[in-house]
Amino acid sequence: MDRVLSFSGGTVPVSEIAWRFDPSGGPGGQHANRANTRVEATIDLGAAGDMAPEVRQQLIDRLGNELRVVVDETRSQARNREIALDRLEERLRRGMVTAKPRKATRPSRRARRRRLDEKRRRAETKRGRARIDPSSFDR
Repeated sequence: MDRVLSFSGGTVPVSEIAWRFDPSGGPGGQHANRANTRVEATIDLGAAGDMAPEVRQQLIDRLGNELRVVVDETRSQARNREIALDRLEERLRRGMVTAKPRKATRPSRRARRRRLDEKRRRAETKRGRARIDPSSFDR
């Protein structure tokens, strides 16, 4: 395979991916029991690929030292390999996305007033449910 996994921070050649193949298991008769169609693909992020050191460190911080994908969705090893490559590439891309920092906001004056009015109404409703002291009645 001459495919290269590319993402915003660099590239990882497929030759640097460690592959492992096992029987898939599940239904399928003799084919499922004998064919090694389950694919496990692993990338060592500390050593693999062409990327800047800060990009490598960002990926390691977010994804760990090793990025591993297991696929056994189809009965074809070749198709499972393609799915594994697609998933590895997607995880590398997601590992580069930085979350936008939250901007602190304040509730508006009207929103605060509405909240307090609702609290007063709720308190009045609950106060109305209290037991009445019989000694407070005039006979």
